[in-house]
Order: sequence, then structure tokens, then C-alpha cells
Amino acid sequence: MRIQSLAPMLSALAISASFVMASSALAETVKLKATLDGAQQNPAVTTKGKGTATLTFDTTSKKLSWNVKYSGLSGAATMAHIHGPAAVGENAGVVIPFKGKIESPIKGSAVLTDAQAADLIAGKDYVNVHTAANKDGEIRGQIEAAK
Repeated sequence: MRIQSLAPMLSALAISASFVMASSALAETVKLKATLDGAQQNPAVTTKGKGTATLTFDTTSKKLSWNVKYSGLSGAATMAHIHGPAAVGENAGVVIPFKGKIESPIKGSAVLTDAQAADLIAGKDYVNVHTAANKDGEIRGQIEAAK
């Protein structure tokens, strides 16, 4: 008798485990990139500065990770972050600050809200690196899907 009473519990456990396995199979890592330069600033900035950003976004945990490399700026970077939502050439406020050191390479991660994730995937965010000479930003790059 006792074995028969365990059968429904074991069935429920097996079904629960299959849902867990299925949901992790649906997880996706989206690869993103940005090419940073002064021409993308609004207004444009004349600079020898340039950079690249490689980003990954986990759609299940909503964790965004980044690696931003830059060189040739007019001076030391004073701030760096992700702005949005904004189309190419438009300006927007900071949505994801880069914490810690902002020397190249800047590495970090953040967990996004649903709204932030939607804007990111839609290409409405950009990476911006600021300097003392260019307080509004010296180099900038729109975040897009990596090909």
C-alpha cells in the first residue's frame, strides 16, 4: 500500500523536473556589440578616440555583461555608462552606470528590468565614454546584435 501512495508524488516530481529542464533549455544568450567613436556623439566630437564593446545578455536571468575597450581619448575617462532609450543620433539619460574602474577595459554586469531588456534588444541603448574635455561624452556607440 505504501508504495502506491508514493506513485502520485513521484509523478509530480518527474513532471516538475521536466518543466525545470525545459525552461532552462529555452534560456538564450544574446550577443551584442557597439563600435564607439566621436562621430556618433550628438553633437559630434572630433577625437582620435575609438572603442569597442562586446556584450552578452542572458534572457532568463536578465543579466547583461560587458567588456568595453577604448583608446586614443583626449584624456582619462571620467565616466562611462549605457544610455537609453534612444535611436541612433538621439540623446538619452543613463540607464546602466558602469561601477568600479573605468580604465580600459571596463568589465561588469547588471541585472536589467523588463523595460531595460526590451530597449536593449530593440537597439535603443548606447555605450558612452566621457572625458574632462568632453563632459557630454567623447566616444559613443549604439548597441546592436552581433553578427
